[in-house]
Amino acid sequence: MNILRLKALFGAGCFSLALVGAAMHPAHAGGLERGGYDIDLLFDPAPVATEAEATYVMPDRKYKNAKGPFGADLGLGTSADGAEDYWVPRIGVKAQVVPGIDCMVDYSQPWGAHVAPGLWNGAISNIETDIKSDNYAGTCSYKMDAGKGQLRFIGGVFYQKVYGFKESLVGFNPFGPSPTGRVDLTSSGWGWRAGVAYEIPDIALRASLVYNSKVKLDNIEGSLDLSSVGGGIKPIFGTTQYMPDVVEFKLQSGIAPGWLAFGSVKWTNWSVLQSVPICYVGTASADCFTGGPLSGSHQVTSLDLMYRDGWTVTGGIGHKFNDQWSAAGQISWDQGTSHGYGSQTDTWTLGGGVAYTPQPNIEIRLAGAIGVLTSGHSGIVNGENGFQAGTDASYDFGNDLVTAISGGIKIKF
Repeated sequence: MNILRLKALFGAGCFSLALVGAAMHPAHAGGLERGGYDIDLLFDPAPVATEAEATYVMPDRKYKNAKGPFGADLGLGTSADGAEDYWVPRIGVKAQVVPGIDCMVDYSQPWGAHVAPGLWNGAISNIETDIKSDNYAGTCSYKMDAGKGQLRFIGGVFYQKVYGFKESLVGFNPFGPSPTGRVDLTSSGWGWRAGVAYEIPDIALRASLVYNSKVKLDNIEGSLDLSSVGGGIKPIFGTTQYMPDVVEFKLQSGIAPGWLAFGSVKWTNWSVLQSVPICYVGTASADCFTGGPLSGSHQVTSLDLMYRDGWTVTGGIGHKFNDQWSAAGQISWDQGTSHGYGSQTDTWTLGGGVAYTPQPNIEIRLAGAIGVLTSGHSGIVNGENGFQAGTDASYDFGNDLVTAISGGIKIKF
């Protein structure tokens, strides 16, 4: 079969099948991951390409056998919802600046978490936690001929804002309403990315390795509302923290006329997030660290995560039926970032999607996924300075279901 025929079979629709599969990745990954980082639009061969997509994820995590501090039954319920539904939007624009140089700007929400178990036996630990992020990125690449294909060098920067709140009981009254407290925090920082890719368009082959740096959050600030116990609202701050760095390797290749195989391996440095100490403004930074009063810490509360590093492995296959229709399916495994504290255990996900190209410059994608959140237990985990996370709540969870739907559109010029 000649080269022109191969190019037709691995044309725009089939080449984008890896994107159809990638749209399913946010189906409840570990840590605080929502949409993660995605620069696939940068590789589009069109002079100008725009893309918008959104994924709606529905995790059905359930807590059970919940107990309060020191195993106490507070009478508030032993079961609760362990995760809320959420949206993951993304929009981007890519353009060829000059031959060989492409640049992309995009907005995404790489990190987030929303848990709202309400009043349950673990309410001293958490009534509701909602963390969000906004990421604004610019990425460019330079490509040059190398052998049968093209070698591409990638670089970029991004500005990231991370913010949210947490509510929990600050005391327990068995005879009436119990007082609650609320922490609101916001922070921001810059990051960068660098990578390399090799492409042979004739056989739809592309291999890429991209590193996304940590984002230093050294301006964590907000307020602590203890009005329910007469403490009022006071300004607070958190010590310097980092959003994780990420390394991802992706590979795709045509394997037969009209068929494409793709896969990826990603490591995320979630272990940089353990416990975030929160102190009143005016406290010396050196005195604000994770630990109780006996350790010399002046923290008034903390955001406990206690993560370990995460790995995500994905593999799939796609097929182009004709010039208008293509489809893809994939399976992915995401290593749980919780290891004794929290409910983020391993996740297995099966996803599939279709791409419809009514015109050569328009592509519409629709995808869905179903997965299993594996079972486990959350209890006490030892941290630094004698700190123990999980003393205020413990619970079990079984094998739960997660589903997701995703839609997107790409327009080329």
